[in-house]
Amino acid sequence: MTIAIYVIPFVVVLSLVVFVHEFGHFIVGRWCGVQVDAFSIGFGPELFARVDRHGTRWRVAAIPLGGYVKFHGDANGASVPDPEAVDAMAEAERAVTFAAQPVWKRSAIVFAGPFANFLLAIAIFAGLFAFYGRTVLKPRIGSVVAGGAGEAAGFMPGDLVLTIDGTTVDTFGKLQEIVSVSADTKLAFVVRRNDKDVAISAVPAFREVESGAGKMRIGMLGLKASTAPADVHEERYGPLQSLGMGLDETWQVVYRTGAYVGGLVSGRESADQLSGPIGIAQISGQMAQAATKVGLGPFLNLIAILSVSIGLLNLMPVPLLDGGHLLFFSIEAVRGRALNERAQEFAFRIGLAMVGVLMIFSTYNDISRLIQRIAGAS
Repeated sequence: MTIAIYVIPFVVVLSLVVFVHEFGHFIVGRWCGVQVDAFSIGFGPELFARVDRHGTRWRVAAIPLGGYVKFHGDANGASVPDPEAVDAMAEAERAVTFAAQPVWKRSAIVFAGPFANFLLAIAIFAGLFAFYGRTVLKPRIGSVVAGGAGEAAGFMPGDLVLTIDGTTVDTFGKLQEIVSVSADTKLAFVVRRNDKDVAISAVPAFREVESGAGKMRIGMLGLKASTAPADVHEERYGPLQSLGMGLDETWQVVYRTGAYVGGLVSGRESADQLSGPIGIAQISGQMAQAATKVGLGPFLNLIAILSVSIGLLNLMPVPLLDGGHLLFFSIEAVRGRALNERAQEFAFRIGLAMVGVLMIFSTYNDISRLIQRIAGAS
């Protein structure tokens, strides 16, 4: 039962996100006139399947760690071409293969997967804002943590933050958003104190915080929001406002992810934050349990964040991923011809190795954190 609490939400979350991603490839492929041989959720042994009137085999497999769409003429579900099979086809059959399509159609089909993930996230965030609204806190300081960067900078309880580096701050959430991605960066604040505007310079410190998927390093000043009734209010939004906020929330996830990747490259961030299937399963189970107390909001929010993450991951210019295919297509568009088969095969092998190493490393992180939690609990 304990395992089921984590496994079932994990399968639901990942299957939904993967289905939307693959459906993006599928539907745009159909629009472009490409025959789809198979649409699979999961890998490995087939649990059940059906074939539709277009000849597509819709299948559910035993290992729920991804999925694929296999287009006609491809060697496998990763859209690796099979030139020998395509050359042996009759002209009419060859015309509906993925490889026979012009570069712009192939690019559109490949990009449609990540794009569908972004659309799912926007829809979920917009729906949450439309149905639940949000609790908004004024950017007023309720208390200052002793010994923190905020105290050292001179913040005081009652200060109302007006701007940060010239950017207007109208909610405490906006303040947190800016500070969290600005660790070790000097920020210029303007606060209202006793009816006067006061300038404060502060450098957020790196702090490790525990999330459901592991440790995360963010910038913090040690400032807590005021919860006085005058500083708290509920906001409700119409459909257009919710859509705009859904777009903004999706962009913020993209921005924070990009900031982390940039920090990883520069050495400011640690790779031990990366999580794999075990970490996703853990946080999925936690959000599913939270849903019994506070509703589906946190669980749906997790699906949206994971959808953005999978969309971004697939856009990385790594052979085997969608971004790698798009890179190949860009080279083909510039050169006027595709890379030779040998070069593509070598690149796909490198891409497979890179994806494998990432999966092993992230799973290692998950297991290490799990062992640490067990040891700590004992």
